[in-house]
Amino acid sequence: MTTFPTLPASQLVQRLEHPGRKIRLVLDTDAFNEIDDQFAIAYALKSADNMTVEALYAAPFFNELSSGPADGMEKSYQEILNIRRILGREDIPVYRGSTGYLPASDQPVESEAARNLVNRAMASDPADPLYVVAIGAITNVASALLMEPRILERIVLVWLGGHALHWSDTKEFNLFQDLHASRLVLDCGVPLILVPCLGVASHLQTSLSELRDFVKGQGEIGDYLFETYLSCSDDHFAYSRVIWDIAVIAWLNNPEWCPSALVHSPRISEDFRWMHDPLRHMIRSVHFIRRDEVFRDLFLRIAR
Repeated sequence: MTTFPTLPASQLVQRLEHPGRKIRLVLDTDAFNEIDDQFAIAYALKSADNMTVEALYAAPFFNELSSGPADGMEKSYQEILNIRRILGREDIPVYRGSTGYLPASDQPVESEAARNLVNRAMASDPADPLYVVAIGAITNVASALLMEPRILERIVLVWLGGHALHWSDTKEFNLFQDLHASRLVLDCGVPLILVPCLGVASHLQTSLSELRDFVKGQGEIGDYLFETYLSCSDDHFAYSRVIWDIAVIAWLNNPEWCPSALVHSPRISEDFRWMHDPLRHMIRSVHFIRRDEVFRDLFLRIAR
């Protein structure tokens, strides 16, 4: 069984506060799985006043868009390269992630991304932790924690995963894909900012007409995001779509747009429900998102 260091409660709570300054981060994304990752990558790279993106990691995924987690990761890797090219940010390194999910709770999956995260985190000053922003299955991050548990003292994890803590279940795509990894990040004591999907990030809905007005024509990236949204449905009449993944970047840009609270880290049951335990360590959980403020900020940044 892997033994993780324990942060003193006061230090953990301090790490769970919004940084209130410019931060360094790595972004772990299953970029080919949905259309929202592309928005999130662009949002992060356009937020240079608040964050420096040091690396991009490709996360695995498996659904109708891939033949398996390895194929999903590779397609995500290629999509990250594409977004990076469009934004003219070839200076940011991109790393391939896990080709499969954790086979057991104490068995990491070796990958370029997990190894880079270990090295980058261990090179960080504990007083200036590396922010690990994850918008896919949490396999790469969990693997890095298992490879080198001491990185727990040098990172803050911001993860889009699960559903709202009051939801009837938490069978959400990012969390559901790799139960071992999801349990690990909730159990090990890593400073965790949790941004749930249904009931929280689901407020972030937009429409084709809104993107036509405020994103299309705003450079190559604006046109790409608009065309990506256009192609996601054959019928846009009375249709809107959630751009989930921008929620994590929004919290970093302005926590007032994403009200949150300290809660005890929940457990995940075998049937994918939250189990609340008042004896557990604390995490921060976002419980609402001010949709208009977030999209206003996103649109203004894309137009720059």
